[in-house]
Amino acid sequence: MTNKKRVLSGIQPTADSFQLGNYLGALKQWALLENTHETFYSVVDLHAITVEHEPKVLHQRTLLAFAQIIAAGVDPEKSTLFVQSQVPQHAQLAWVLGCQTGFGEASRMTQFKDKSLKGGMERTSVGLFTYPILQAADILLYQADRVPVGEDQRQHLELTRDLAIRFNNNFGTTFTVPEPFIVKESAKILDLQDPSAKMSKSLPGGCIFLLDDEKVILKKFKSAVTDSGREITFDPKNKPGVSNLLSIISLVTQKSISDLENDFSGKGYGDLKQSAAEAVIEIVTRPFKARVDELLKDKAQLAKLISTGAQKAEAVASSTLNKVHENLGFVN
Repeated sequence: MTNKKRVLSGIQPTADSFQLGNYLGALKQWALLENTHETFYSVVDLHAITVEHEPKVLHQRTLLAFAQIIAAGVDPEKSTLFVQSQVPQHAQLAWVLGCQTGFGEASRMTQFKDKSLKGGMERTSVGLFTYPILQAADILLYQADRVPVGEDQRQHLELTRDLAIRFNNNFGTTFTVPEPFIVKESAKILDLQDPSAKMSKSLPGGCIFLLDDEKVILKKFKSAVTDSGREITFDPKNKPGVSNLLSIISLVTQKSISDLENDFSGKGYGDLKQSAAEAVIEIVTRPFKARVDELLKDKAQLAKLISTGAQKAEAVASSTLNKVHENLGFVN
């Protein structure tokens, strides 16, 4: 037994490569949390099918996502790292929790409203509607104490907490009620072409993908939007482009912003862009790509890691689900 708090987080396999914002804002933190928490990390492929997808692409992206999590520093010996669909208890608990969720309650989820408006109600799946309930199952199944969340997921975690409390009150104490875990972060990584927006795969022009060719990465940094004036100073309000580049270099190199401002004193924006590109390529993407390639080449070893992770996850998940079924009155 361990006295460490349990943390759970997941990432969807919906792109051919993770991007720099994923890496600096989440994946690096996942690796650090292994030292202080009991960690469960998942490639949430069940969530990826709430929208149209190509099966072969999903399969490849799931393998890629699993390999990239390890390449980012997560140790499958320390963490329980698994593919969501390989643990059937996720879908089983989602049905139970769906039966505890009010229709109006689910209808108020803002992410569903936004995505269904964009895609049109006729093309919106029921799975997208019940997505937050499956997410609640993901968390409660592992009795997670803490869940790293950004603003876009805060409402979903509140639903998870409400469902845990409701189930515990109605059927006896069953679930740990999770707390939001705000990971200490130096800065948000913003889009290189539009520093008013968060870096995202939906805006590929200003997004640095970790598996991109080095020439592509260099070109994106060289064409990054900067600001008026010539001074390289950290001023997110008046110099968002320059501040974003300074933040990236700081997070990658571990140098303080003030030290970087001194380093770039008297230099131009071209020097700043070149330095940002070199830091990201040398410290992040080059070793990252090498590790991903190594993992994907040894398919048997990767399959073994995926299988072992699923077994570790299912051992915990089945224990929780058995308790759920017993408290509900199901015949075990």
